[in-house]
Amino acid sequence: MKKSFVFWAFVGPAFLAFSLIVLYPFLTGLYYAFTSWNGVSGEVKWVGLDNFKTIFTTDKQFLHSFWITTKYTFVAIIFTNLIGFSLALLLTQPLKTRNILRTVFFIPNLIGGLLLGFIWQFIFVKGFVSIGQLTGWKLFELPWLGDEKTAFWGIVIVSVWQGAGYIMVIYVAALQNVPQELVEAAKIDGAGPWKILRHVIIPLIVPAFTICLFLTTSWSYKIFEVNLSLTNGGPFKSTEMLALNIYTEAFVNNRYGLGEAKAFIFFMIVASITTLQVYLTKKKEVES
Repeated sequence: MKKSFVFWAFVGPAFLAFSLIVLYPFLTGLYYAFTSWNGVSGEVKWVGLDNFKTIFTTDKQFLHSFWITTKYTFVAIIFTNLIGFSLALLLTQPLKTRNILRTVFFIPNLIGGLLLGFIWQFIFVKGFVSIGQLTGWKLFELPWLGDEKTAFWGIVIVSVWQGAGYIMVIYVAALQNVPQELVEAAKIDGAGPWKILRHVIIPLIVPAFTICLFLTTSWSYKIFEVNLSLTNGGPFKSTEMLALNIYTEAFVNNRYGLGEAKAFIFFMIVASITTLQVYLTKKKEVES
């Protein structure tokens, strides 16, 4: 009895909070996915699998949003991890300003997504135009948020700029735990910087890659605030990611049941991909 009391005294509050904030909304949302509820009225009509049939047969925008989100996720994962790892390699060198630089690179992660989107919207619309007029560089004269291709890359730039600093911190912690004796031994054996990085450092920090790939995958698939504030899915819904598509369906079009059906499919996609990613990278950890 004493052990049971102690267990529930510690676990109970956390489990209650989890149930109220996560579990209950998830289960009720799953129920509404099989209804035609508009999110406002008290009438909830059961429609079975009709919402899911609509998504896969007539809702072309959802399929487009899935494709554009997948493409964005692939690009964002590569650039966020590449830049974050490069910054970590740089800032684990004996530089006098490395602590200041770590802070500077991490600060963008502290800015909220909506605020960040509005700041960069001003930069793309006003700042880049002014720089283009002064320098004549065509890169800054592009319609960054007014064209489908450039708007996509605008979202990528903002997201990578925000997330790379956080990923950098994880890689810095991993690199600092690499035994220097192994690095020194590799140098004595004649290994160059590239061989040391490839055959000594990277195999030892595979757990950090597992974490960072998991975080960047889930962040990228769930992108919402930057997408909403920067382009609002435009131009002509060409950059409408999955989360924004679900939000629009449920709270703008007042088709809450259909929105919940999309959210459930979205959950299954993200859960499957992240689980597979963790499984594969964990196998690499064992092999390393």
